[in-house]
Amino acid sequence: MCSKNDNRVKAVVRVKKGEGRTIKSGGAWVFDNEIDKIDGEFENGDIVIVEDFDGYYLGTGFINTNSKITVRLLSRNKDAVIDDEFLRMRLTACVEYREKTVDMSSCRLVFGEADFLPGLVIDKFSDVLVVQSLALGIDRFKLRIIELLKEILHAKGFKIRGVYERSDAKVRKQEGMELFSGFIGEAFDTNVHIVENGVKYIVDVANGQKTGFFLDQKYNREAIKKFCKDADVLDCFTHTGSFALNAGIAGARSVLAVDASELAVEQARENARLNGLEDTVEVICEDVFDTLPRLEREGKKFDVVILDPPAFTKSRNSVKNATKGYTEINTTGMRLVKDGGILATCSCSHFMTPELFTEAVARAAKKSHKRLRQIEYRTQSSDHPILWAADESYYLKFYIFQVCDEK
Repeated sequence: MCSKNDNRVKAVVRVKKGEGRTIKSGGAWVFDNEIDKIDGEFENGDIVIVEDFDGYYLGTGFINTNSKITVRLLSRNKDAVIDDEFLRMRLTACVEYREKTVDMSSCRLVFGEADFLPGLVIDKFSDVLVVQSLALGIDRFKLRIIELLKEILHAKGFKIRGVYERSDAKVRKQEGMELFSGFIGEAFDTNVHIVENGVKYIVDVANGQKTGFFLDQKYNREAIKKFCKDADVLDCFTHTGSFALNAGIAGARSVLAVDASELAVEQARENARLNGLEDTVEVICEDVFDTLPRLEREGKKFDVVILDPPAFTKSRNSVKNATKGYTEINTTGMRLVKDGGILATCSCSHFMTPELFTEAVARAAKKSHKRLRQIEYRTQSSDHPILWAADESYYLKFYIFQVCDEK
């Protein structure tokens, strides 16, 4: 168990005068270049106090000098002790928030800084938990957090049969940590059956991207259904077929789904068979940047085009090239939409701001000689809450447009 003695604060991090703007505005991070000095002894991963240059208390968090994000705050309460009681309070709040906001059959239970548990992601797929630990300090609490979370869920009627860890993101190297994936506790079948929006999926929690399935698009997938009945649909970057299958369930006449990953394509085909949509949903393994121009040359047109690409940029340095990529796929995508048809397009990169993404889409409309009528603007599902003081928590931008020819 965590105890006061285990986690007593041994060091104080003093912020430079005029620095610490992120945490002073409500964020959770102290960067290495904001620190004036550290008083006391500590090991990386230890709990520390953060103070302003004049000794004013700013928060309590864990430290790691290997990372540019040197301190991540856990609490702004000067009297807080990071023990079992504290962790139970945080995790209970996570679960109760999801109870109020989303279908909990499969959802994200913990979303890092936005749930005040920095560096930690926990997804629930039916009766399986998938854990991703991305910071050294939170990694020390990982096993206890899992036990406490299972207790909380069990008390609310959710039985968990297994836990799998997917701490294999490269960002761990920036924390001086090794990549790891594997079972926490007893082994189980890692092909997990879930149902979302009435669609059945097999989620491969061991080999799928990130934690195995993109839960953040749950209600965006639901939102496109009303446009898909009797429609010819093109779903680009389909991954395991989620938008394509929602279109098929909604009564699409035909669905062409495209992805460059052979593993994802096979999973999408399996999911189509699982839903009895193998005759409606065709899944092909191809680079979307090759597919879109080919379909245009062939004179193909669709009632609905869905563009759900991976993040084209994971740093500020590559935003310019990413903008070109978003402009390119949206330009060709719009040309493939029938006059009066629907385009659903999104970006999942935090660094591609809403303003930059909107500009890229507008530029694509101009290049393709199309006029856009905005139907909806959406973000990530509410189990991925957007903490206004933490810009990194707001990453998914999702537009639904009617695409009109210039006349």
